[in-house]
Amino acid sequence: MLPSDPILRKHSVVRSVNRVGTRARTSPTTAVPLGGAAFWLAVVLTGVGSGVSAALLMRLLELVQHLMWPGPSASLLVAAQQAGALRHVLVLVGAGLLTGAGQLLLAGLSSGNGIDITAAIWFTAGRLPSVRTIGSAVLSILLVGMGVSLGREGAPKQAGAVIANLLADRTGLSDEQRRLLVACGAGAGMSAAYGVPLGGALFALEVLRGLLALRLVLPALLASVIAAMIAWVALPDAPTYHIPTFPDSPAIAVWALLFGPIAGLVSVGYVRAIAWADRNKPTHWRRLVAPVLVMGLLGVVSIRFPQLLGNGQDIAQLAFTNQVAPTLLIAILLLKPAATILSVRSGAPGGLFTPSLALGAMLGGVLGHAWSVFWPGAPLGLYAIVGAAAVLAATTQGPISAVVLMIEMTGHARSFIVPVLLAVVTATLVSREIEPRSIYDARLTDDQVQARLASRQPSSV
Repeated sequence: MLPSDPILRKHSVVRSVNRVGTRARTSPTTAVPLGGAAFWLAVVLTGVGSGVSAALLMRLLELVQHLMWPGPSASLLVAAQQAGALRHVLVLVGAGLLTGAGQLLLAGLSSGNGIDITAAIWFTAGRLPSVRTIGSAVLSILLVGMGVSLGREGAPKQAGAVIANLLADRTGLSDEQRRLLVACGAGAGMSAAYGVPLGGALFALEVLRGLLALRLVLPALLASVIAAMIAWVALPDAPTYHIPTFPDSPAIAVWALLFGPIAGLVSVGYVRAIAWADRNKPTHWRRLVAPVLVMGLLGVVSIRFPQLLGNGQDIAQLAFTNQVAPTLLIAILLLKPAATILSVRSGAPGGLFTPSLALGAMLGGVLGHAWSVFWPGAPLGLYAIVGAAAVLAATTQGPISAVVLMIEMTGHARSFIVPVLLAVVTATLVSREIEPRSIYDARLTDDQVQARLASRQPSSV
């Protein structure tokens, strides 16, 4: 944790930059000693703990969602469409009150205004305030279940990271081992929540740890597969998104090449908006007022557009199967990112993975409809899938993990792999040239971002 005093914080960041830069110049970041029974025992127990905690958190999410949005369907969108206008307003105002009270409570547990796994991995060797991080995870699950426009993956990632950090303390691991283990724990939590063991492992290394190396892959894979297997006992072992098998089409391949740079530019704007929102969270008494105003506004708008509620999984599913009218696609393309950005701005904790995926699905769907007027032949739902993958890769700056996650979450590969790869590569190249941050770097200062880039320099192309 950085000191609360601005001057001390500045010097602390400078020292962190110097330490990271020195480490980058003197030793490769892949030289993490992985031998020894203590480390591998910690990896196994991290997978077990991440799987159990993710299953509990997802069950809590389902319970809260059912209580707040009752209905015959498990879909938040369906339940919200059937709910009355008063429920929309009251539930979201309640979410705003809970956000404000939760912020004040969490702020009293430790200094700072937020908990960031990325910053912890890079600048404190993965050390996290355990009680406050778990509190933030539970709060985010409650809010997402109530309909706040944030992702559900933030909570299991935080829980997995805390478990790994505690195990590192118990087993006496070195800082580099702890850093890797905490990344593996966060990835394992995501793996368990979405049922994506390979994607979760790659996400842990490529996005959180910032480095893909064979020696690091093995512990990440072991933790993720254990977590997923344990979670499957309580959670359904099924793809997150159900899509048909799409035929090959030259129209979608050409479109993907043209769409990629557009997705990259949109991703840059989205990442910068998230960074702005995070840096301008309310303080003092505004912590109580701002969330109520923001969530109340979301509740009012959701009466007309219930697709804004939750993480965006339902609307993305409909876009993947071409069940969303073009006019609604345009409206959600504009409103959904705004709802997520304002939710972050209000101080609500939560993930950004599925909201980013939903943004890409809407963008791909809108531009795909326009493209099909000039070159028909490709299924309209395929444009949304390619868009989701491209924006996900560009906003996380994890192209490999994004592609694998899309494959695992849909259970398909060959029917979209070529256009997805074309769009992912071009989108990531454009976004990386303009903006070095990902959505998970949004809380880092400029000095911290430069320090992270410097430490990754030896392994960069």
